[in-house]
Amino acid sequence: MISLLLVALSSLAHAELPAPVLRALQAEGLGADALSVYVQRVDQPVPLLAHQADIALNPASTMKLVTTYAGLELLGPAYRWRTEIYHDGVLKQGVLTGNLILKGYGDPSMRVEDLWRMLSRLRQQGVQRIDGDLLLDSSYFASTNVGPAAFDGEPYRAYNATPAALVMDLKATGIQLQADALTQQVLLRAEPDPNSPGMTALTLNNQLKLVRSGCGDWKSRLAYDVNVRSDASNARAVELVLRGDYALDCGEKWLDLSFFDEASHSYFLFRQLWQQLGGSFTGKLRVGLMPERAVKLLSNESVTLAEVVRDINKFSNNLMARQLLLTLAAEQIATPGTEANGARAVQLWLRSKGLEFPELVIENGAGLSRLERISSQHLAELLLAAYASPVMPELMSSLPILAVDGTLRKRQKDSAAYGRAHLKTGSLSNVRSIAGYVLDGKGRRWVVVCISNHAKAQQTRGAQDVLIDWLYSQP
Repeated sequence: MISLLLVALSSLAHAELPAPVLRALQAEGLGADALSVYVQRVDQPVPLLAHQADIALNPASTMKLVTTYAGLELLGPAYRWRTEIYHDGVLKQGVLTGNLILKGYGDPSMRVEDLWRMLSRLRQQGVQRIDGDLLLDSSYFASTNVGPAAFDGEPYRAYNATPAALVMDLKATGIQLQADALTQQVLLRAEPDPNSPGMTALTLNNQLKLVRSGCGDWKSRLAYDVNVRSDASNARAVELVLRGDYALDCGEKWLDLSFFDEASHSYFLFRQLWQQLGGSFTGKLRVGLMPERAVKLLSNESVTLAEVVRDINKFSNNLMARQLLLTLAAEQIATPGTEANGARAVQLWLRSKGLEFPELVIENGAGLSRLERISSQHLAELLLAAYASPVMPELMSSLPILAVDGTLRKRQKDSAAYGRAHLKTGSLSNVRSIAGYVLDGKGRRWVVVCISNHAKAQQTRGAQDVLIDWLYSQP
């Protein structure tokens, strides 16, 4: 009887978009069919608004809500990743005769500072010289068959970096561009600098021209080529040729690029830091499985999953989300972790919660995909379930706050809902989405999901903003 009543009540939910939202769409030459919307109060059993909500759509980066919520419940907010150092030789009087081995378990948050601390501890244990190679073991995750150029033909953009069990600094190199009025030049610097004494991993070929103009969309005025070769250590070396105009008004800017495969990137950082710490090493890069006889020297633990989830959602970090999905695969299904098993782990978890999403398609868990699908209604049901979950505080606090931080820092600054919405955004060509929680003017919390898959999807942003304002002002 109760279920029949709920079905009857659900049918009363508004199928038509609110008039202000419809007007915002019409101002862009769009109709109501450009949006799929689902709105429901967290303490109510039926939605207020369900418009085209059962259609399977590409959610773009709002798919990260599925991955991060699953991660928090399946692994726990306090979960930490390990990175370990071993050797397979003889360590005597500060000299390691044999290979030093780095084994990764998928830490998405590992930075150059973490590697520095690990190597500093190694030096404190008395290791001075390594007479062998650096062996990297990334076998905890399966190798991906999809290259970084597969999504949009931009293999060196940091958002396209592919996952691996041993990743440092998100495989990214920051290129600092500095306008120097005194020399009338654009100065370039890499951070972290992968070069070490006597070895050049990255060469910066600066062909930029300093111009006097407004900064504007400075990235669109740049072009670059990446020339790749192998250096004597078996690692990948790169020449970056940077061309175009750079405005004096731009001052300092950063361009994040991913030049190196994960093995070369880790090798260059290791070699540089080990030498800075006073250690001796002249070996090459090797990639493979750690020998069974290997002796463990030390281990490093990452920050907690709760902190990683915050970085994933606040800044829509694709690589970290992909690392998390592979971790779910390895921890819940089998090693080595695969994206298919990560998707399976999420589906099994959803079913265990009584959530059946037959249209759900997970390719990499980050939303950087043309294949991923979910309906607005089911994404909203996921958020409603999350609100009743013990990990709700961790998930909600990971979402950007409207007009305050993350990817929403500059959005709706003049809105009455300023600071009262925790929302994840998504954007691809022909896709625009937003999903999360809104606290209205009377202190009631709502789940809202709005997705557009349309040739003019980017022009629906105004209508999505109007939807948030309309929801805040609910009587």
